[in-house]
Amino acid sequence: MATTFAQQLVKALESYGVERIFSLVGDSLNPISDAVRESSIEWVHVRNEEAAAFAAGAESLMTGKLAVCAASCGPGNTHLIQGLYDSHRNGAKVLALASHIPSPQIGSRFFQETHPELIFAECSGYCEMVNAPGQGARILHHAVQSTLAGRGVSVLVLPGDISMQEAEDDGFVASTMAVEKPISYPHPVQAAALVEAINDADTVALFCGAGCKDARDQVLALAEKIKAPIGHALGGKMYIQHDNPFDVGMSGLLGYGACHDATNDADLLILLGTDFPYSEFLPKKNVAQVDIDGAAIGRRTTVKYPVVGDVAATIENILPHVVTKEDRGFLDKMLREHHRKLETVVEAYTSKNQKHTPIHPELVADLLDELADDDAVFTVDTGMCNVWAARYINNFAGKRELIGSFRHGTMANALPHAIGVAASNRSRQVISMSGDGGLGMLLGELLTVKLHQLPIKTVVFNNSSLGMVKLEMLVQGYPEFETDHAGVDFAAIASAMGIRAFRVTDPADLRAVLAEALAIDGPVLVDVVTDPNALSIPPNITFEQILGFSKAASRTVFEGGVGRMYDLATANLRNIPRP
Repeated sequence: MATTFAQQLVKALESYGVERIFSLVGDSLNPISDAVRESSIEWVHVRNEEAAAFAAGAESLMTGKLAVCAASCGPGNTHLIQGLYDSHRNGAKVLALASHIPSPQIGSRFFQETHPELIFAECSGYCEMVNAPGQGARILHHAVQSTLAGRGVSVLVLPGDISMQEAEDDGFVASTMAVEKPISYPHPVQAAALVEAINDADTVALFCGAGCKDARDQVLALAEKIKAPIGHALGGKMYIQHDNPFDVGMSGLLGYGACHDATNDADLLILLGTDFPYSEFLPKKNVAQVDIDGAAIGRRTTVKYPVVGDVAATIENILPHVVTKEDRGFLDKMLREHHRKLETVVEAYTSKNQKHTPIHPELVADLLDELADDDAVFTVDTGMCNVWAARYINNFAGKRELIGSFRHGTMANALPHAIGVAASNRSRQVISMSGDGGLGMLLGELLTVKLHQLPIKTVVFNNSSLGMVKLEMLVQGYPEFETDHAGVDFAAIASAMGIRAFRVTDPADLRAVLAEALAIDGPVLVDVVTDPNALSIPPNITFEQILGFSKAASRTVFEGGVGRMYDLATANLRNIPRP
């Protein structure tokens, strides 16, 4: 019996190590799903293709491997786009199979006709249409190799009739894929300039992003040698913040502690592996930037010392030439300031929170941090959940992961991200920190969780409000409008779907319920009714300061509520020599 191109494609995916495809069956995608039916690949049936793309992105980020999502022609494709934008911007290795109308009908305004190769151009590094089975194998190879090489999402557009036709030469799909990431050392001229800048500066601060994931030891070694405080963006939190004797917190709208002071007051700021987008929080004087992507250099602020290279390799290259700084006065000052800010603001968020009704969302996040496994994976919705995760979820053993839509910034990402993580590893604890707004957008994905019995613990921060939008309105001087809505009992909805569920309104019950939920083997939803007025602003902030919203105000507005990170700040005081 002849092999169809769809069968050839699925066989190739098996050889590339693909274990599942996130999708909905139907229409022009039928030849692909039928080929999957006869393969070792699992079909993860989602309720919306948007969730399929989110899930594939999260699986790839967790495993480092190729992940696949698929959609039928027309509306199925357009549903994919939100999750593909997120996956592409997160650097996930995702192949999207976008089936298409029959090839003879393309251009005729046929039923459900779109042009996927145009639609997906901006959210992919490679996007091409298969025009004939003989072309299909090589296009498949190019798409997979592109995403595995780190160019972001690849999209393979497949007219349904082409998928059903007899396959031809498969020499291209037999190629061995290049997956190992090269080590990139800096150019000697750039490295020398950075060394000179460090040696000339009396005080230096480091600001770390996701590019420091595999460079923690090197970053700490550099900080020790030059007595530099270390701040981080949200993307670098899980890799840099824990057990860090130089930690001064996080900058930006979600920030806390002395990071802003350290990065703006130092003689030299070195940006390490970060594409932190908020220029208003960065200084424009005497900034160095190290990034493996040369296109990112100088994208966010004025950079005087550009260095293209791996963070780890760059530090290893320059460290022997950097002169040890003996004076740790600036570092100690920033550590004291960090401790002071956490100490004076934590009280505003945590005082009597065990009795406060509605429940403080900070308490929920703090308890999750305490009760979750040391290697738990947290997925977080965009909005206030980002704030609570940034300030309260810590990486005590260096094994936890935090996944969110940190670059695309879309709502409704947490649950589908959790689906991707849990589907790829059922033995690891996965906690979705879902806002009620985000969960409501893709509520049907709870059915996906139930269908596949994914052991996700969905914790809903249910404040009947779009909290981040409310905060944005207040910051911009607008009265809040249409941010609040009628309460929803998400526990009742989950129970009706057959998912074990709890609803918590009394803070005295919260610890026990969360502990019980996390211990259950299977999917669980915990619906926590939280305070809609908890907007991450200390209670003594004035409306004039909010309206003013400047760098100085942001130091006050966004520096508090950080739970046990206060303990780390206290511990770091021990590193300051006593008189």
